[in-house]
Amino acid sequence: MANFFQFEADFVDSLRCIPMQVRYKLDTCGIKLKLSDWKRMSQLERQNLVALPCTSKSEIQAYRNYIQELILQRTGMPAIELPVEPHPAWMNVSSVPTSVKEKAQEIGVTISTEQWTNLTPLERFALIKLSRSGHENKNFLPALKEFNLLANP
Repeated sequence: MANFFQFEADFVDSLRCIPMQVRYKLDTCGIKLKLSDWKRMSQLERQNLVALPCTSKSEIQAYRNYIQELILQRTGMPAIELPVEPHPAWMNVSSVPTSVKEKAQEIGVTISTEQWTNLTPLERFALIKLSRSGHENKNFLPALKEFNLLANP
């Protein structure tokens, strides 16, 4: 079952943007997917990228092979490969990344280590991606709300 975030609701039906769960899988298998390449894919291919598992070593390799083939078919160019982080920040439950802390502080929010630990890896991944400088991070605040990270008034 696909786990879309509420802050992605405006595009999940059409899959016109790359959802966080696919971005998570792309980082897991080390493939860069441009939005322009995503848009060249059929709806079914996009749905497959959402649905296909990418957890075990064999699943990660199968996902990588599938996306590489799709990109080659759609663009005529091989996929851009990225190094896979052996210890990604979203898997570290003992430390809130600086980018997330700083982005949260900009809007007056402090995320405790306990709160960070209680998030799923996909939620932590989303906050890291949404807190990066240069990223359109209009969804950072909606994500904080969705993940129950805002103190109740």
